[in-house]
Amino acid sequence: MDNLQIATPEIFLLTAACAVLVVGLFVPSKSNTVYWLSQLTLVITLLLTVTQNGETAISGFSGAYTLDALSSGLKSWVVIIAIGLFLYSRDYIGHRKIARSEYFVLGLFAVSGMMIMVSATHMLTLYLGLELLALSQYAMVALHRDNGEASEAAMKYFVLGALASGMLLYGMSMIYGATGSLNLTIIADVLAGNSDTLSAERTIGARFGLTFLIVGLAFKLGAVPFHMWVPDVYEGAPTSVTMFISTAPKIAAFAMLVRLLVGGLETLNADWQQMLAIMSALSMIVGNLIAIAQSNIKRMLAYSTISHMGFLLMGMVGATQAGYSSAMFYAITYSLTTLAAFGVLLAVSRKGFEADLLTDLAGLGKRNALLATVLMLAMISLAGIPPAVGFYAKLTVLQAAVGAGFTWLAILGVITSVIGAFYYLRVIKLMFFDDPTDTETLKPAADVSAVLAINGLAVLGLGLAPGLIMSACIAAFA
Repeated sequence: MDNLQIATPEIFLLTAACAVLVVGLFVPSKSNTVYWLSQLTLVITLLLTVTQNGETAISGFSGAYTLDALSSGLKSWVVIIAIGLFLYSRDYIGHRKIARSEYFVLGLFAVSGMMIMVSATHMLTLYLGLELLALSQYAMVALHRDNGEASEAAMKYFVLGALASGMLLYGMSMIYGATGSLNLTIIADVLAGNSDTLSAERTIGARFGLTFLIVGLAFKLGAVPFHMWVPDVYEGAPTSVTMFISTAPKIAAFAMLVRLLVGGLETLNADWQQMLAIMSALSMIVGNLIAIAQSNIKRMLAYSTISHMGFLLMGMVGATQAGYSSAMFYAITYSLTTLAAFGVLLAVSRKGFEADLLTDLAGLGKRNALLATVLMLAMISLAGIPPAVGFYAKLTVLQAAVGAGFTWLAILGVITSVIGAFYYLRVIKLMFFDDPTDTETLKPAADVSAVLAINGLAVLGLGLAPGLIMSACIAAFA
């Protein structure tokens, strides 16, 4: 019975997703029925997740699944962000030849995959959640069937994603060969020296396996040098799908990073610290420098994502409780901020028009002050300027890196953040100081405007009172 109780939200979500899929076959393509059913499913899933007690870790399914403070917190945020994703996407999809029912059903299955990844403590369960998320995303990128760019982006994403999955599986098989188990708790116990099965040769095998795992994880995060898919997929996919890929899955990828490296392979931290440090440095340099040259805002935000994943990895590099907590805080607040930024882009887009160039945002402040203000708060947060939450997120990560002895990485982080501020502030300058190229008044739906306002206030409010989330992040690793 305990097995079913710890996985109640996931079981409900998967069952409801199958039911919504069947309903979608019998309702008109332009109907919002599937949208409202999907939102209802997510709200009930959120209630089931919040009511679970994650204070004491509970294991189930023969140790393959765990309910703890980390999983209950991250799953709640994944679902909250998914609710916002669906709301912002509704009108955008309605105005285009994108299969409406399929989009929301695939979104529900992707959320299921993320929730499984967050709670998995067995490599096969982790891989199952990852593939459920990845296959849903491949299909979502290709949903705009009449768009050649979307089809090309989906193909690139699928081929490179399959390669990364292969690397991940190979790494898992090598670790299984070295430790004799796929259960992360047993792996941690064996690598800590509490077993006679570990020899010098097997330790080398585990280290080789770790290398392949890092490659697979870096691809899922979009960290340099495994970032090649990010700009092309962000630009080619429909904006609603780009928003999906750039938000909640980053939280799930962080959870996967923690489960594998902290939950299973922390004994090998001397090895993975160096790899993460190099990837963090390269991601911050490449992401911020190349973003400056972009004229397409989706491509600019793609390189921005790469640089922010560098900051996320910086928190993990220290292998300390403070570092893990700051990285968790960074993943949550980055997703929330990016959700607001893409929400505005979707609101500015309309039938026959994609707001994907920087010049499309010129004079936005004169056309709709609310949208311009929310996007301004998002850009300030991404740049790490106070009082937005991005400043505190970067500060805690930098403090954790310095505390763990990676001062050089923290200095590099500060320098690249200053460089990155240029392209974020350029967006604000375009919105408030340039004349609009399009004089049509923007009137998003009332519920979209209301949630965007709440989203913007959250980005600002959490910067003024970060303890609301930070305390939960610290408790997750206590």
